[in-house]
Amino acid sequence: MKLILLGAPGAGKGTVAKLLTTIDGSVQISTGDILRGAVQTGSELGKEAEAYMKRGDLVPDSLIMGIMEKRLQESDCQKGFLLDGFPRTIPQAEALKELLAKLDITLDMAVNIDVPKDVILDRLCTRRTCENTECQAIYNVKSSPTKQEGICDKCGSAVIQRDDETEEAISHRLQTYNDKTAPLIGFYEKEGLLKTVSGTSSDTVVQELKAPLGF
Repeated sequence: MKLILLGAPGAGKGTVAKLLTTIDGSVQISTGDILRGAVQTGSELGKEAEAYMKRGDLVPDSLIMGIMEKRLQESDCQKGFLLDGFPRTIPQAEALKELLAKLDITLDMAVNIDVPKDVILDRLCTRRTCENTECQAIYNVKSSPTKQEGICDKCGSAVIQRDDETEEAISHRLQTYNDKTAPLIGFYEKEGLLKTVSGTSSDTVVQELKAPLGF
């Protein structure tokens, strides 16, 4: 399968992507992952991206598209890929459309995961993340707490609430999403690729996608 996953922060894109990869071996690709991967390999594009990231600046679209082009041609993408949180803007979507045409890749669909704002706020405000950068395991104080309070089950490091997951920060992230990323829903609707799935459970979302994808 070749999908784009759209949805507000906390909509469950990452979890849905992980569940979908188990169906047919497609790979989950997020912008953060490909940027980190490019930096680790020490490629020219990676070094250029690292300079922006170290300054705390946004990596330019042209650079992201160059790294994305290389990533989509790697052998593990042969079975399919799930773009998680990319594209984020209309210019990125237009650039991606050109890139896919150049690589002769056809998208199956763009999936919009629609989750009510109150559910997202509750989900993110109660999320906790392992502070160990090598681990980054995610927990939820309500639905999936750590066995020992404040301690990561996997590596024993402290589990924290990220600065961008306070209610104020989340409201700001949702506003940014509505301003910049939500217009992608209209873009992919015009392309005839959009499928909106409403569901607060990632399992439900995956079940709803199986039939349209032919599984």
